[in-house]
Amino acid sequence: MNPTHIHLVITHLPIFGSILGAIVLAYGLWSKSNQTNIAAYIVLLISAIGAGVAYLTGESAEDTVENIQGISENTIDAHADFALFALISLIVLGVGALLALWVTLRRAAFAGYFGSLVLLLSLISFGLV
Repeated sequence: MNPTHIHLVITHLPIFGSILGAIVLAYGLWSKSNQTNIAAYIVLLISAIGAGVAYLTGESAEDTVENIQGISENTIDAHADFALFALISLIVLGVGALLALWVTLRRAAFAGYFGSLVLLLSLISFGLV
């Protein structure tokens, strides 16, 4: 498996992971279930890691497809430029999920506020990816 294949496969992880994590987190916040919230934070962390891997393999994927007939270099450049915004949002989401996970495990009184913030970040990240 070369970096292009890895890029194409792993690119779906942040897309589906951010919305799945948001759905699970919304349910966890609604039901006040710490275990469900923890599961959602882990899904969101994995999504953030996947975004990093997708971004790091993007250059190799570009090298592979840029000479294929019908592929526009401008489209690839726009894709790469916007991928940076998505990566930044998912890094922020990953850090937020990690902090929320820590706060939840410490059973802090304000864990729900962190959960709500992470839910908002996950929806924004999903919108960007």
